[in-house]
Amino acid sequence: MIWKRMPLISSMVVFGRESSKLWKRICMETYVELQILAEKWKLLLAGLIFQYIHGLSARGVHYLHLPGPILQDFGFKILPELGVQRAYLSENLFFIIFSSFILWTFHPFVCHSKRFYTVLLWLRVLTCLVVCQALRIFTFYSTILPGPNYHCREGSPLAKLPPPNSIFEILLLNFPRGVIYGCGDLIFSSHMIFTLVFVRTYQKYGSKRFVKVLAWLLVISQSLLIVASRKHYSVDVVVAWYTVNLVVFFVDTKLPEMPDRSGGSQQILPLSKEKEGKAREENQKLLNGNLENHKLLNGNSGDVTDWVCHQAFPFPL
Repeated sequence: MIWKRMPLISSMVVFGRESSKLWKRICMETYVELQILAEKWKLLLAGLIFQYIHGLSARGVHYLHLPGPILQDFGFKILPELGVQRAYLSENLFFIIFSSFILWTFHPFVCHSKRFYTVLLWLRVLTCLVVCQALRIFTFYSTILPGPNYHCREGSPLAKLPPPNSIFEILLLNFPRGVIYGCGDLIFSSHMIFTLVFVRTYQKYGSKRFVKVLAWLLVISQSLLIVASRKHYSVDVVVAWYTVNLVVFFVDTKLPEMPDRSGGSQQILPLSKEKEGKAREENQKLLNGNLENHKLLNGNSGDVTDWVCHQAFPFPL
């Protein structure tokens, strides 16, 4: 009977060993990312706050929106209208792109091979988003076009908002209804901003060629679905294509390049130049000193990942 259970026991041993390696990898990556976050958190917070400012601006232009006849559009002539019942297709595709990108940015926590630091990657992404969204705010406030979406057309009760009863009605954005049923924030498409920034980021830092080709096909499909669902005019999508790509190119030339981790670099904390030398020396001394203490206390050779896991997660598991 024992020999029949040997494969199961072997599988459990392998599973336990691999789980231990995965946990150590997560601990090490969390420790490293927290050190980077401690230096860059202000910039990341500013980028997140601007997302709210962008939403607030889009909410504000809805109060100024005047429904009117749909403008002549070449995309509307060549693409069949999806209708209200199938307008969700573009939103579903956007959700797939959005969620897939977020999951990919956190893969260094679980995968052995990695090319970037998650905090630094999101810093670049938010920088691109902020620049594009700032340009978008100036653009759609300059000329407020009558919205082609179904809830923005003449006769719809959502096409024009009544004056707000209080400042909180504006500040809270009437979430989520106010975000979903917005009007007036047309040029250029916010969905295309996120989609293009995410795909351009994967194009540069991703490693799977097949995924890169698939991602660009999804971008093209997203562009067509946005116009076919009448959520934007064709000009909103076209302007987004060249504006976002130019912004990403400009940001890449201005921001310092992220350290490449694909070659197995031992650099742990990519700090600013004036802090890099001193921080590396202090971190190495701290690491060596605590590792020696860990060895003495536990009476074994110890492992640096064990100590990092203990520092990042001191509570018992």
